[in-house]
Amino acid sequence: NGKDYLVPMVIEESSVVAAASNAAKMLREGDGIIAKAGPQYMIGQIHLVKVDSPHYKAFKILEKKHEILDHANQQDPVLVKLGGGARDLEVRVVETRRGPAIIVHLIVDVLDAMGANAVNTMAEAIAPILEKITGGEARLRIISNYAVYRLVRAWARASPEAVGGKEIVEKIVDASALAEADPFRAVTHNKGIMNGIIAVALATAQDHRAIEAGIHAYAARNGTYKPLSIWDMDSEGYLVGTLELPLQIGIIGGAVKVHPIARIALKILGVKKASELAEVMAAVGLAQNLAALRALVTEGIQRGHMKLHAKNLAIMAGATGELIDKVAEQMVREGRIRFDYAKELVEKYKKQLQ
Repeated sequence: NGKDYLVPMVIEESSVVAAASNAAKMLREGDGIIAKAGPQYMIGQIHLVKVDSPHYKAFKILEKKHEILDHANQQDPVLVKLGGGARDLEVRVVETRRGPAIIVHLIVDVLDAMGANAVNTMAEAIAPILEKITGGEARLRIISNYAVYRLVRAWARASPEAVGGKEIVEKIVDASALAEADPFRAVTHNKGIMNGIIAVALATAQDHRAIEAGIHAYAARNGTYKPLSIWDMDSEGYLVGTLELPLQIGIIGGAVKVHPIARIALKILGVKKASELAEVMAAVGLAQNLAALRALVTEGIQRGHMKLHAKNLAIMAGATGELIDKVAEQMVREGRIRFDYAKELVEKYKKQLQ
């Protein structure tokens, strides 16, 4: 969005950080990466069973919508004062193997929080009202991690020169087309996006399990698991990428403001709103995806990955300081990137230094 960000990432795979940085460079020219987050709405589910005439009772719930929303908002006056709060109600009748159930969705604008506490409190508070209206019994009263009303989109355009030529653009588009047609590839395609998103989520103390669950459900929203991003070539031969996914994250509440490292990470990022953090995370996901696809269609994923893996092996084998690069470089040069060989080299070099 025309602004530079330093993005903290926490991940066990060092090649992920290197790859994201490399792709960010490719996408930097022109407009860079543009990202736009929608409203920060989360869904609270109230599950009602033992309801006679469920379709009729669903309408009776909607009749009392404003009263229900008012009661929900009384549970969190601070959120309401800041401009958030319960916004809407949706009611569905679902056929389960235990018979019909009414599912009420309470739509809550959680502003800069992930929202679980606020939404769960509201869902529990309105359950007795719903029981009274329907004559049924409330079972589940909890947030849904399928955050379909909390979408973020990112897009970018790169010149053929930036990615290594027209042929590479074509190959990246071919790889994207395969992900669109084949769920086996789509899963790995999306895993590459999540490498970036989850690394930022971990650095900023987000609920990464909720993020993963919601995003993968969204990828399968039309009945088949699909890629979250699409890469294509425009009329000028430029590579264009788009990404859309739900992100349930917060910059207040939870461990975000308590965990010292998360606080430092947010300070480094300099984001002021949860929606801004979501935009940065989506941008990282798109860059990560481009880096993976470019590596796959050119030299293969292993070359860069194994280079960094060699460093990790050297450290595990006891190398320190300058010895780390020395051992890693020799393993890469000889194509013998193994722990036992790293150990052998460390011992050999250490003897030479004695």
